[in-house]
Amino acid sequence: MTRYIAQRLLLMVPVLLGVTLAVFLLLHLTPGDPAAVMLGPEATAENLARLRQQLGLDRPVAVQYAQWLLRLVRGDMGRSFTMEAPVASLVWERFGPTFLLTVAGLAFSSVVGVVAGVISAARRNSAVDRLVTALSLFGVSMPVFWLGIMAILFFSLRLGWFPVSGMYSATGTGLRDLTEHLVLPALVIGTVSLGTVARFTRSSLLEVLGQDYVTTARAKGLAPRYVLIRHALRNAWIPVVTVVGLQLGYLMGGAVLTERVFSWPGVGLLMLDAILKRDLP
Repeated sequence: MTRYIAQRLLLMVPVLLGVTLAVFLLLHLTPGDPAAVMLGPEATAENLARLRQQLGLDRPVAVQYAQWLLRLVRGDMGRSFTMEAPVASLVWERFGPTFLLTVAGLAFSSVVGVVAGVISAARRNSAVDRLVTALSLFGVSMPVFWLGIMAILFFSLRLGWFPVSGMYSATGTGLRDLTEHLVLPALVIGTVSLGTVARFTRSSLLEVLGQDYVTTARAKGLAPRYVLIRHALRNAWIPVVTVVGLQLGYLMGGAVLTERVFSWPGVGLLMLDAILKRDLP
């Protein structure tokens, strides 16, 4: 087992190198000049050339990547040109809001998804089962940014139940204000994962309900709810918990667009702003 884990860890090295190289090349191939963004449209050619030399942008891309990789190995993620601060401190400052949003969305998708999956499995081939299936497919297929825009239009602008954007209001910093701003983006990001959890819970529970020991429990005259909760659901938990854990990484990626739509001050919004400003550390 130890040897297998060591092999898998070693295989991560070329994968991570390939991912970092691909992202680095894509960022350098995107249109725009960081020096021109920093100096503005009235900058002269001499000033642009001088700034590119100071930032190291006049060097070959391979040299820039090697230097960046060496700094990263030493724990130095570089320095933001536009914010004039270390990237590590900026990411750490924004990680808290992203983690809060992701955990809130995961909690919503897990609770509602498991409950919906259990109800769907208990009432297989019924109207409720078909409704849960349709809603699950809808949640999985809808883009998260579209759901966010629709949620803002309906719940914020039309009904006025939740704030439109941000993490706090201009005059509020308390827990209640934070909760009011958190609910809508958490529901949006959780809805995308909810369908997956519900469908997987349903399929896992149906598989367990077909086992011989469940049939035996029913033959003994045990109540259907008792059989479902005490016998079937208990043994269906392990694969469901595994899927819920995998959804955490998926939601972290989905938080990028959600943070942009709701102007949530997390790592995703920081990354998108840096890309748009051509802020290449």
